[in-house]
Amino acid sequence: MSRLSVILITKNEASNIEACLRSVAFADEVLVVDSGSTDGTAEIARRMGARVEITPDWPGFGPQKNRALALARHPWVFSIDADERVTPELQAEILAVVLGEGEIGAWEIPRLTQFCGQWIHHCGWTPDLVLRLFRREAARFSDDLVHERVLFEAGPVGRLKTSLLHYSYPTPSHYWRKLEQYSQAWAQQRHQAGQRTSMSRAVAAGVVAFVRSYLFRLGILDGAMGFAVCTMQAQAAFGKYFALYCLNRKNDPSSDIVPPPA
Repeated sequence: MSRLSVILITKNEASNIEACLRSVAFADEVLVVDSGSTDGTAEIARRMGARVEITPDWPGFGPQKNRALALARHPWVFSIDADERVTPELQAEILAVVLGEGEIGAWEIPRLTQFCGQWIHHCGWTPDLVLRLFRREAARFSDDLVHERVLFEAGPVGRLKTSLLHYSYPTPSHYWRKLEQYSQAWAQQRHQAGQRTSMSRAVAAGVVAFVRSYLFRLGILDGAMGFAVCTMQAQAAFGKYFALYCLNRKNDPSSDIVPPPA
């Protein structure tokens, strides 16, 4: 009979970790890989019965999740983030896959995200399909510093029906913090790969993101919060290209930036 490991990476997730771990307590193993939390996250996880491993550095989201994957003990792995929750209905679907011994080795799960207390059903956020359940030996995470994904090429991918609940943005400040973190990581990765951009590209990215999410992806149907989400998505699109633009200028010997007076 197959068994299940749940893996998650953390850094200062004391406000989330207990509820997250409670929602996956059905697993045979829960593994938390923590990158030096200072708010008691690791201690809470241990108290909840999780196996906790501490890493001395932060290599990026993809590499850190691969570290967690390498430490998992069981044939099936479910990857979850600290701000996500598994409902009893989703638990039943996951266990049916793990115990069923079917031929499909990886499963996507629809994710429903809450923004400032409201579930967002449009804006390009729904359906948000994430590949999270897979056979350990047949998959790995991409090495992306941010927006990592599961790489699975061992056959067809199935799709569960019940949504994974995502409490990612309880307040606007949570969004701004993640925006800054993701924008800088994305820009650093693209800059290292030699990509260049311009201010006009950054502006265009923001405008296109708003029009796409608010009109074509029906963000207008989510009311005032839908407008807020689409506006913030536009800022996120502009922000990552602007961060790349700044890196280009900073590291270009021919940059026209005027240095400050000595």
